[in-house]
Amino acid sequence: MSGDSNEAGSSSVEEDARLQFAPFSSALEAGFWHQLTQKKLNDYRLDESPKCIKGYYYNGDPVGLPTRLTLEFSAFDVDGATPVRCCPVMGKLYNTNTLDAFKTTDKKGLLEKEAEQMWELIQSGSALKDPSVLCRFILLTFADLKKYHFYYWFCFPALCFPEGIKIVRQPMVIEQVFSEKQITALQEAYDGLCARRATSAVPYFLLTYTDDGVRMASFDEWGTFARDKVIVGVYDPCTLPQHPGWPLRNLLVLMAHQRCFKMDTVEVLCFRDRTLQGSRSIQHSLIFQVKLPELPINAGCPKSVGWEKNAKGAMGPRMVNLSECMDPKRLAESSVDLNLKLMRWRLVPSLDLDKVVNAKCLLLGAGTLGCNVARTLMGWGVRNITFVDNAKISYSNPVRQPLYEFEDCLGGGKSKALAAVDRLVKIFPGVHAEGFNMSIPMPGHPVNFSQATLSQAQRDTEHLEKLICQHDVVFLLMDTRESRWLPTVIAASKRKLVVNAALGFDTFVVMRHGLKKPTATPDVTAAGDSSPSCSSASSSSSTPAGCVPTAVGSSLFSNIPGHKLGCYFCNDVVAPGDSTRDRTLDQQCTVSRPGLAMIAGAMAVEMMVSILQHSEGGYAVASSSDDRMNEPPTSLGLVPHQIRGFLSRFDNVLPASLAFDKCTACSSTVINHYEKEGFDFLAKVFNSSHSFLEDLTGLTLLHQETQAAEIWDMSDDDSI
Repeated sequence: MSGDSNEAGSSSVEEDARLQFAPFSSALEAGFWHQLTQKKLNDYRLDESPKCIKGYYYNGDPVGLPTRLTLEFSAFDVDGATPVRCCPVMGKLYNTNTLDAFKTTDKKGLLEKEAEQMWELIQSGSALKDPSVLCRFILLTFADLKKYHFYYWFCFPALCFPEGIKIVRQPMVIEQVFSEKQITALQEAYDGLCARRATSAVPYFLLTYTDDGVRMASFDEWGTFARDKVIVGVYDPCTLPQHPGWPLRNLLVLMAHQRCFKMDTVEVLCFRDRTLQGSRSIQHSLIFQVKLPELPINAGCPKSVGWEKNAKGAMGPRMVNLSECMDPKRLAESSVDLNLKLMRWRLVPSLDLDKVVNAKCLLLGAGTLGCNVARTLMGWGVRNITFVDNAKISYSNPVRQPLYEFEDCLGGGKSKALAAVDRLVKIFPGVHAEGFNMSIPMPGHPVNFSQATLSQAQRDTEHLEKLICQHDVVFLLMDTRESRWLPTVIAASKRKLVVNAALGFDTFVVMRHGLKKPTATPDVTAAGDSSPSCSSASSSSSTPAGCVPTAVGSSLFSNIPGHKLGCYFCNDVVAPGDSTRDRTLDQQCTVSRPGLAMIAGAMAVEMMVSILQHSEGGYAVASSSDDRMNEPPTSLGLVPHQIRGFLSRFDNVLPASLAFDKCTACSSTVINHYEKEGFDFLAKVFNSSHSFLEDLTGLTLLHQETQAAEIWDMSDDDSI
């Protein structure tokens, strides 16, 4: 129990004792902390200014329960509905950014500030019209969102009489004072007042009574109310038989200061409306009389109290640990989101995380690049990742491919695609990962015309088409150049964003493919834009299969819109073929410096994220090296077409090249044949030499014209 200047644990009241009040006991439900977590991450961030929140109290609790002030998930919706038969209480939330700030906050200063505001409302008379403004609270918190530990200290400010409040008549239950008829009339009068106020609970009211009935009114009607036999009523949440609850305390200070009824002695009704065994009863309500001390009109703000004691009965904060009652998987998801949302607090306020988290990513290749891309995608919170690979894990893989371990190599090795999925789920249970152990048909790798073999190749092609349609971003992370051809053609036809990554020994290229406009008429590169950049991935015999040479072509352009950008094959003037035939072991494998795949994999994901942050997505104009000093187009910086890295000199360049109208993968000629003929066209490509695509796209004619021009030049030279 709490008096004006001291506290006592006994429920008995001596004859000359001062009136004591049952303090509020904070009841902060788990939903409140979950909502605070979301507010902290998404809205408050580093803002420590006070926020308006709302709690409520109830006067129908059974005997023995503490006087509770409840805050739940709806506390942050101050204009929302309050539970039935509950009184709302407005409060201020002070959520600190650090535990040290929580500990060092000036608690006395916060309390005195609230007390001064209440005193001003009392002196001005505003509180007399609506005494509920005197019922308020402070909540000081710190949320440790890595451990889900929440520290809090609750305060219900109350003004004190210097000498306390003397009890004139001891508290008695209402049936000792009122007749059964009057009790029924009192209950009906309160219901009528609630109906007039369009609420289910009125916190403060006035009443008079006679032998025949009860008249009740709200405080703003006190001027027209009878001045004899006036009783001050309070909707009382306390369950103790001899003591009122905390909401009465500031009301009595108001009555003493205003002297609105010119009474030194005030009769108080603590209205308790309970439901017992299915029937409503107000028999537990208390009625008593107190003598109000004098409060000089010009006196300063009285002393204030109100900070809640902790569970040990000492003045101090409390802590709740929600990590023990939360699903570990939910904790992991929240923690992943936390790391991302922290970036928006100071560094990137405009970052649209939903576009990244909700992106469905298809990873073609689960090797060194695939593993590193997957880990970086998870770091960005991507929830949907699908692997496609037909290889098994070998003993050389785990040290370079971080999703695999030594045990995965035993017994001939697990499927890379399936093992990668298992490892992702172990790392982060919130990820939705799938793996498919399948081959991708390739040019230069003939498909036998036996029905079984042809059917398998067709099924693999149809499955790949389905997967590409189901995903938003396609990553090309395979070992060979020709394995990238079919997904390039399909993705171009389906207008899907493609991010390509390939490795050399100490060089890499990461690029986005041009995203064709979704029109019925294929976009054809304008005349003069048909020259390929001369960085052919197959032109150097010293470059490992599936990799790119270190030289950067000279046919580069700037300010190229996304729909006119070239693909991986636009840089070449020869069609893809079997790059693994007659290759030595080092040429068949991707021999590169160990750190290169990590760098390229991270670059590929970061490029995807930057593209998604651009308002035009994959159609964004390509940034180049010349744009590095200009205002970046997105909150994360540039959106290049290509990133070509040179580890030997720790340098990156950002070239951009136009789509090649004779490209063997993304040109309108190839896309049209694919869309019209389907697998029949693809089968011709698989079973023909590279000259088929070169003849189809006009590369053969281009070679002949180029050769003729060179011969002509030589003859001119000879004639001089």
